[in-house]
Amino acid sequence: MPIHEFPDPRDADENGIVAVGGDLHPKSLLLAYSQGIFPWPVDDFPLIPWFCPEERGILEFARLHIPKSLAKLQRKNPYRFSIDGDFDAVIEACARVPRKSAAGGRESTWITPEMLAAYKRFHREGYAHSVEVWARAGESEREKEKLVGGLYGVEVNGIFSGESMFSLEPNASKLALLRLIDHLRAFGVHWIDIQMVTPHMERLGARAVSRDGFLRMLKKTQRRRLRLF
Repeated sequence: MPIHEFPDPRDADENGIVAVGGDLHPKSLLLAYSQGIFPWPVDDFPLIPWFCPEERGILEFARLHIPKSLAKLQRKNPYRFSIDGDFDAVIEACARVPRKSAAGGRESTWITPEMLAAYKRFHREGYAHSVEVWARAGESEREKEKLVGGLYGVEVNGIFSGESMFSLEPNASKLALLRLIDHLRAFGVHWIDIQMVTPHMERLGARAVSRDGFLRMLKKTQRRRLRLF
């Protein structure tokens, strides 16, 4: 059964948890993301925690900083990019990358089989999206392209929330992010939700804002009624 109502995210506890339990039905996910809430499983805990952290990571495109080495690689253009070219392969690759939990716990594979199934369904319903980075095929037509990086996230009411990324070659995930930003800019987007600021995202210009500040940005952008994909 889908979740029909969440508590006010401003009432989250000291760990940023808004609610615990329920399922990952598309309607549950749609309701959560529309309120700035996201699920993040915790090791050895049977129920799903739903988060809206006290500090929220965002990347504003006006603050985007592209290091010279990354800009050089982008100009060289060694890869082919696609959007929603193989969502399942991207999320499965992301699931193999250990992450720290939203509550700051030890590293684990938080993209559980339940999460995989739910977000694949969310993709089929048009809300979850991916960017793929492909190594170009060789001279022989028999040589197939290889997926070497990518990212996936969720778009609800004109807000893109990045979920995870992976790289099998240096900077492939960062190039996927730059491809995503180019796509979103074309539709009038000024920022994306990255949930938490990692060191490499901080180097690209990401910053943390307060929960209240994030929720104000969320509502302001939702009123623009943007369509991104």
